[in-house]
Amino acid sequence: MKEQPSVITSRSIPKSRRALIGLTTEQLREKSVELGFEPFRGKQLAEWLYQKRARTFDAMTNLPAAFRDALSANHTIGWPEVVSTSSADDGTAKFLVEYADGNRVECVLLPYEGRAGVCLSSQVGCAAGCVFCATGAMGFTRNLTPGEMVAQALVAEDRLVTQSSSATTRLSHVVFMGMGEPLWNLENVIQAVYLLNEEMKIGMRGITVSTVGIPPAMRTLAEEKLQITLAVSLHAGTEEVRRQLVPVARKYPMESVFAAADRYFDLTGRRVTYEYVLLGGVNDTKEEATALAAWLRGRPAHVNLIPWNPARSISEFKAPHREAVARFRNVLESVQIPVTQRFERGRGIDAACGQLAIGKRRR
Repeated sequence: MKEQPSVITSRSIPKSRRALIGLTTEQLREKSVELGFEPFRGKQLAEWLYQKRARTFDAMTNLPAAFRDALSANHTIGWPEVVSTSSADDGTAKFLVEYADGNRVECVLLPYEGRAGVCLSSQVGCAAGCVFCATGAMGFTRNLTPGEMVAQALVAEDRLVTQSSSATTRLSHVVFMGMGEPLWNLENVIQAVYLLNEEMKIGMRGITVSTVGIPPAMRTLAEEKLQITLAVSLHAGTEEVRRQLVPVARKYPMESVFAAADRYFDLTGRRVTYEYVLLGGVNDTKEEATALAAWLRGRPAHVNLIPWNPARSISEFKAPHREAVARFRNVLESVQIPVTQRFERGRGIDAACGQLAIGKRRR
């Protein structure tokens, strides 16, 4: 396992035809002037890309034909191909999207009463190798660009508007909890966060970035002082168990992860969420809960318990018994640590936590 660099990668897209999704309104204004048109055309273009979710230049009817022709000659919109969509009875929808270079990721629309969220992927595959996660079994291919991540949100919002039964027509929440380790693609993820906030008008406090626990990158993110939520995937209360489940823990002990999380709170004022996937008979014991409580007591923290979701590529684990989940939760709550238990959506379509994975493509 090795850490991945924070680089923008779009290897097979000709530089002369780079995607427009991923550019800010100001950059689109500059692009408009570069092509010989008024700056306000760039603002109109941004509205077509991020608010109206235009997939073709011809759909941008208030732009001059000459401007559309110039854009088409020099750029693509950057809308990915939606290869397939899987839907669950609760409204959850999983999308398999393909980018210009043929790489694919999955993202998930999560509609709720009065709001809607999307789970985004930040990389093609993942190098973290968490043993209970289907994505980790894929290995790592490349980082996604800011535009490629935002495009997933656009796909989800388009579904929300055109095909969902939800009364909500705009995304209100975004979680970077899909395929990949977001903090190994930190520069691009930060740019995507700004685009989601400024161009798609999603509030900063509605955005969550998850990490398996990379202290140097956690501290770098803290320095941005964004009002987003940091979610740390902890999955154990003791070093021994965490090292068995999360390979990166062999490099970064829990003390360093908590220190970086404390720094995040100090600089942002945002309470850190700790994600904990409960594996039956592995990390759902009273001993692990007691150890976790010792780490978190006195810290501004919130624990999100996630009973393990079976993944087709992983057979050695099982979901915890209901009694074990209740016992674990009681240990934490007995020392006033806030706890929620995630109600998993999309499990039947392999869209729940830890289930996202892409098989090898057939030639």
